[in-house]
Amino acid sequence: MKRAPSRGWPSTIVGIFLLAVMLFPVYWMVNASLQPAGNTLRGGWFPFHPDFSGYATALRDQGTNLVTSLVVALGSVALSLGLATPAAYALAHFPMRGTNLVLFGILITQMVPGIVVANALYSAYNDLGLLNSYLGLILADSSAGVPFAILILRSFMQSIPKEIIEAARVDGAGSWRAFRSVVLPISANSLITAAVFTFLFTWSDFLFALTLTTTETVRPITLGIYQYIGAHTNRWNAVMATAVLASAPAAVLLAVAQRYVTAGTTSGAIK
Repeated sequence: MKRAPSRGWPSTIVGIFLLAVMLFPVYWMVNASLQPAGNTLRGGWFPFHPDFSGYATALRDQGTNLVTSLVVALGSVALSLGLATPAAYALAHFPMRGTNLVLFGILITQMVPGIVVANALYSAYNDLGLLNSYLGLILADSSAGVPFAILILRSFMQSIPKEIIEAARVDGAGSWRAFRSVVLPISANSLITAAVFTFLFTWSDFLFALTLTTTETVRPITLGIYQYIGAHTNRWNAVMATAVLASAPAAVLLAVAQRYVTAGTTSGAIK
């Protein structure tokens, strides 16, 4: 009996081609970062003699900005989850009037253009003295992280059987202890998912960084790259090395948390 020819090869070839097209800018970024200083168009397709001077320059000039982005991103994750987790639990398991209205309001906040929020925050920050501060950037980035985290966490917490929570209360656990000892461990995947997306949004934020910082005291890496290009247009290896260093934390985080993110985004869809 002859084996039917595989029909998946065309799709596989198309998939490989599209993947190569999407990854080519990443490859060229890494390749250009290992070339000598100068115009990247004159560099070879492969760095047979890699030059790491671009990374030395990037670490010297942008190391502080990388630390700033890390502090702001981790702070935004902590604040967003700290506010969103109990809010999502309340919206999922405590019946109250106006829940749908609250959720509608949360969705509306996701539709507001970032430039509108940034301009409004600039005036408020200027009066409160929060410009050029870690706290100011953390609060600004959390304004987008909290609504998204609430939507992700509530979707999952709705799928938690109420019998599990009621059993914990029968055993003597109060509402807070049941939330801490039962709901949070079960919601680990969704918590990681919300944390990852909040971190990625904060890490890649440019608008809030540009609007709410006016000095070099607190400058995230996105703004550092933006100003770095104008100052070092002839040293593209340093510019690309900075871009590689800025991309590395996000890439490592996604690689480590991939299976948790996959589980967290789908677990709330099935009850």
